[in-house]
Amino acid sequence: MRTHRRGLRRTLRALLVLAIVLVVALGGYVGYVTVRQQEEVALPAPTGRYPVGRTTVDWTDDARTDPLAPRPGMPRELSAWLWYPAAPAPGAAPARYTPGAWAGLHLHGPLGLGETRFDHVRVHAVADAPAAAGRFPVVVLEPGLGLAAPQYTTLAENLASHGYLVAGITPTYSAHLTVLDGRPVDATPAGGLQESDAAAMRLSADRLVSVWAADDRFAASRVAALDTTGRFAGHVDAAATVYLGHSFGGAAALQACHDDPRCAGAADLDGTQFGTVVQSGLQKPMMLLGSQGSCITGTCRPGTADEQSARDAARTLLAASTGPVWSFQLDGARHFNFSDYGAYYLAAPIRLLVGLGPIDGDEALSITDAYLAAFVDHVARGTPEPLLAGSSPYPQVEVQRTAS
Repeated sequence: MRTHRRGLRRTLRALLVLAIVLVVALGGYVGYVTVRQQEEVALPAPTGRYPVGRTTVDWTDDARTDPLAPRPGMPRELSAWLWYPAAPAPGAAPARYTPGAWAGLHLHGPLGLGETRFDHVRVHAVADAPAAAGRFPVVVLEPGLGLAAPQYTTLAENLASHGYLVAGITPTYSAHLTVLDGRPVDATPAGGLQESDAAAMRLSADRLVSVWAADDRFAASRVAALDTTGRFAGHVDAAATVYLGHSFGGAAALQACHDDPRCAGAADLDGTQFGTVVQSGLQKPMMLLGSQGSCITGTCRPGTADEQSARDAARTLLAASTGPVWSFQLDGARHFNFSDYGAYYLAAPIRLLVGLGPIDGDEALSITDAYLAAFVDHVARGTPEPLLAGSSPYPQVEVQRTAS
């Protein structure tokens, strides 16, 4: 009995010591996360020759009744962020990353304690700066499902610095948050995907991608109209438009390019393809840039029904397409490395939840910037681009297909 008591006391002491160690370790980690969350983070710098300006506008498409709205009969309303080549005043301060109600994009509740504070994220664009001299082709950018245009600031600023007017469109009622007339607007059930099974999900996605693609084309037309008045008068070259997007936005970009005769080309960043473009193919230039193991280029080894469906869609699209195709895989990247999530601090559990790969976040964005700029320069301006022609100078990039 005495031996048993001594053993019990030793066990209790050991458990107490372990509990103290865990409390100290947890306290230390919480302290570390708190410090990291408040550190200033600068998004990767644009590589083009132009300073960048940024402004926001709200547009209403009175020709469409919004099928995603909470009430029937509402017109389709969209928020657009415009990044553009600028001539800012000397010493002009950069804009805020997420001004006003857009700050609601930050993770809420306890999760938000493990994410860089958005007022500590530094961008490079100057709000409402005058446009630079010249005329600039149009790029329409759409985010992944649930995300918003400002969460792709890195990609947009870089393209603007290379001489493009970039319209970032947040798909109302599909994004977890957009802002219209200064008020936050949440997602609706109609703005998401029905995922009871793979077949139902694909039908739902085909319907939704048609809405998003129409958003893209409407945005392109509104940007073209900016050439006649205001800040952008005489600065918009809308003869050719390039569509690009991440995830579901990438699918929408391909569909929009398929539907728009003015389209010069489309780029899909890690987005499973949906819509009529899958069966009919694309007759314009197309770039596919996937994360490691992604099925969007048709080359993966599927391990799930969803992956099998994604690979089948990619192969059908590629077989039906007659335009030139470039496809690449970014090793070490996961799905969200194509967004600004890769640039700012996220605590380890949140990084795992979000889906970021082991590649350095800034490096992944810089590589994506380089390929997007090369593709857009090539299709919009006819510039020869060695980066698209053969082996990659980046060891993280697997070249899967290059156009002849």
